[in-house]
Amino acid sequence: MTESNKMKEMPVKKLMVQMGIPMILSMALQAVYNIVDSAFVGNMKVGSEAALNALTLVFPVQMLMVAVGIGTGVGTNALLARTLGQGNTKKAAKVAGNSLFLGGIIYAVCLLFGIAGVKAYISSQTVDPEVISMGTSYLRICCVISFGIIFFSLFEKLLQATGRSLYSTIGQVVGAVINIILDPVMIYGIGPVPEMGVKGAATVIGQVASAVLLFLFHMKLNQEFEHGVEYMKPDAGIIKEIYAIGLPAIIAQALMSIMVYVMNLILKFSPSAQTAYGLFYKVQQFVLFLAFGLRDTITPIIAFAYGMGSKKRIKDGIKYGLLYTAALMIFGIIITEVFPGAFATLFNAGQSREYFIGAMRIISISFIFAGINVAYQGIYQALDGGIESLVISLLRQLVIILPLAGIFSIFARNGQMGISLIWWAFPITEMIACLVGYVFLKRIRKNKVNVLN
Repeated sequence: MTESNKMKEMPVKKLMVQMGIPMILSMALQAVYNIVDSAFVGNMKVGSEAALNALTLVFPVQMLMVAVGIGTGVGTNALLARTLGQGNTKKAAKVAGNSLFLGGIIYAVCLLFGIAGVKAYISSQTVDPEVISMGTSYLRICCVISFGIIFFSLFEKLLQATGRSLYSTIGQVVGAVINIILDPVMIYGIGPVPEMGVKGAATVIGQVASAVLLFLFHMKLNQEFEHGVEYMKPDAGIIKEIYAIGLPAIIAQALMSIMVYVMNLILKFSPSAQTAYGLFYKVQQFVLFLAFGLRDTITPIIAFAYGMGSKKRIKDGIKYGLLYTAALMIFGIIITEVFPGAFATLFNAGQSREYFIGAMRIISISFIFAGINVAYQGIYQALDGGIESLVISLLRQLVIILPLAGIFSIFARNGQMGISLIWWAFPITEMIACLVGYVFLKRIRKNKVNVLN
């Protein structure tokens, strides 16, 4: 069965499993990058506590770069899948080409920030000179060589849009293995390689390797449309269509960066709690990236069905997407509730251990609601519901969470209640957003799905 026929004819229940497993593994491996870095850095002989804090402060910018790359890829993914569903191969070639043009623009911006802006950014969150030095060095490397993660994100979505998610997973595995091998060698200095400390934790070599491999897969396997430099000529109409879908996804991902940055400022009064939150966020990312992987399965399947005008396949996509997401999140809750001490030991959390375990016990309750919210957003994006997706992101990562955490931190700082009160802002926020998301889903089904012939 060809990839195109598979998207048209394979039962959605089976298709979602077949496409979803490699996508979920791909996103999980992407989250492993940061977990592995923190694990090795936390076990450095000298300066491990400061190094972990530096990685926590750098993390929002790393997330922002990924946000813009993935968000542009999400828009490309949905538009390309829909265009292929309509049989318009000429436009599909332009969609793919314009996404690569946009990738070049994104890299230029990241490069400029890496050269001129990183020290001011790190200094805004801490006054510790050791943390500032470590964070600045690490972030500069990540920004200057950010073309790896940007173009990996784009080629990954181009392969996923045509049903070739297995190949994006292969690229991700290659990058992860390279990263895991090189991390201890470069951080600790093994053999002829000098000890680089936190600078050696930069995952850019693995990301570049992944991007190159996925480029080769894209050129060889994505034969449903033509390739060439001429298709990279910017087309305002196509760019507008990409970002009509992708901009809410970019904002959604960028809001994660803003949320982590503001949480770092809220927790600035307790460096140990700040570090604990940064470590937990990487564990949380691992769990939620499972939902992101399934979301990236839901979006092209439903978008392709929407382009075909198949009401049944759209409804099946919604049904099984939500069911599978809920199952994944229950698994994530079990892991984090049962093994918080093991994660703390992995990171060598030190003075942050108690805060870290407390955060894991409380915040992980929110995973089931957070995962459903992520699935909702994949459904919205496939059905031209970018605004609904954006509203859910705003509620989850800005409008509710930050005021709640800020208010709770006042009590924590005054000693009336512990830091744990701040962690409760997360499950409260996700539950409220999930209720709003359900209302949006009912409206989209009524206005965009039920009206199809």
